[in-house]
Amino acid sequence: MAQEITQADSTLVAPVSVSAPLDVRTARAELKQARAEMKEARADLKQAKAEERKKLHVLNWRHELRIGWGDQLFESLMWHNPTYIVNNMPTTWSKTYKENFTHHQHIWIEYQYYTAHWFSLGAMVDMSEVGWINVTRDGTGKELSRSDRQYFYNVVVMPTIRFTYINHPNANLYSGLGIGMDINGGTEKNAQGQTTEMGLAVNLTLIGTSINFDRWFFCVDLGGLTALRNKNSIYMALSRMINVGIGVRL
Repeated sequence: MAQEITQADSTLVAPVSVSAPLDVRTARAELKQARAEMKEARADLKQAKAEERKKLHVLNWRHELRIGWGDQLFESLMWHNPTYIVNNMPTTWSKTYKENFTHHQHIWIEYQYYTAHWFSLGAMVDMSEVGWINVTRDGTGKELSRSDRQYFYNVVVMPTIRFTYINHPNANLYSGLGIGMDINGGTEKNAQGQTTEMGLAVNLTLIGTSINFDRWFFCVDLGGLTALRNKNSIYMALSRMINVGIGVRL
């Protein structure tokens, strides 16, 4: 009887599968492989993001320094050699003319710091000068005397901001604005007997572009620089309409 129970109990024991440990090991191996693939995918994504940041070169080179030249079209139109010299008056009559004008174009230097690939802020200094000679002539147009060289200058100092619409390794497209101070001085005196005045200066860059050569670039800006103290003292009005320059990003 005991032998029969033992035999019956032995038939109730479930057979042990030999493949179960193998299945666990396979699952662990697959999990390990999946983790490795995930790690590799994260590394690829990180590299792709790094390459994308490299394309947006200003994120690598946040500092920009450029120097350039701007036209004096406004000054050339306002201060120029006389179009007519009186020559039909007596010799006792005389008049002093401003002649032999020289226009030293705008020279400027600007620094920008990029906080994002589309926005930067900085500062600019601009310098320009106009020179001439006072010539006194009699009523027949004959020169009686001439002065030493006379001149006036403008020095503009202002903070600036820039908005970059297209930021590409080969070229940038942007607009900008600056508001600051103009220092006007020279050999002439104002009504108060001063040779130096200060006024408001505004510079607007309607559109600008830079052609990039790695960290070096060439730029062209279209806009205008205006400086005035009041309606009777306008130093510049849309001067520096065309600017060209070179620069470097660091």
